[in-house]
Amino acid sequence: MIINDLKAARLRQHDIDTMHRCLPDRTSLLVVDMQCGFLDPGASLEVPKGRAIVPAVRRLINCCRRVGVAVMFTQFVYSTAVPCLRGRPFGVEHLPPRDGKANGFGRPSGNCLVGPEAGRGAESADIVPALSPLPGELVVASHVYDKFLDTPLDLALRSRQSTHLIVAGVVTEICVNCTVLSAANRNYHVTVATDGVATLDDAVQATCFDIWRRKFARLRTTAQLIRELNRAKRDAI
Repeated sequence: MIINDLKAARLRQHDIDTMHRCLPDRTSLLVVDMQCGFLDPGASLEVPKGRAIVPAVRRLINCCRRVGVAVMFTQFVYSTAVPCLRGRPFGVEHLPPRDGKANGFGRPSGNCLVGPEAGRGAESADIVPALSPLPGELVVASHVYDKFLDTPLDLALRSRQSTHLIVAGVVTEICVNCTVLSAANRNYHVTVATDGVATLDDAVQATCFDIWRRKFARLRTTAQLIRELNRAKRDAI
């Protein structure tokens, strides 16, 4: 029984790997929330491990551009002009800073705030310069964690006939997780770049990987994805 179960598991994994194999003309790369307000030193919602993945994400972006895979970006933004049913965001850090009051984690700091009181410097919603989008690349500004919800992302992907989606970015269990699950529920073939996502807690990241590989996504390193995309491009010539 155990042998049969192991064989079935291997066959299932092979099937998943085959279905999710990336083809440049049917694949898009989504870079989630790699912005100053989460990556810059001193940001109130700083994710230090997010800085460590920048080189790997940059290599993946460069490969995708080279082989013809569309590169798209998301930004988490907060605006006081957009009503919040809860009354305020989960992160008070997104609220405008108070004159004369200290800011930082757990305090209103203007993190990723847009509008007249937009966050600046380390609190800015801007994509980090090392990963700057090229002219014409889609940047989706989203007020929620699921980047498909109330944004043009799904329309943009379907308009270019993308059936496969590579996902990288931060934060693993929040915006990345919500977006991976949302993409899978829309029947996209999702692959997560395991060294291209980051959070504060390694155990939380490992749990997300375990959940995704069961039902929602294929897991690959950026090096594996780069080899796969380059090989697919060569085979198509």
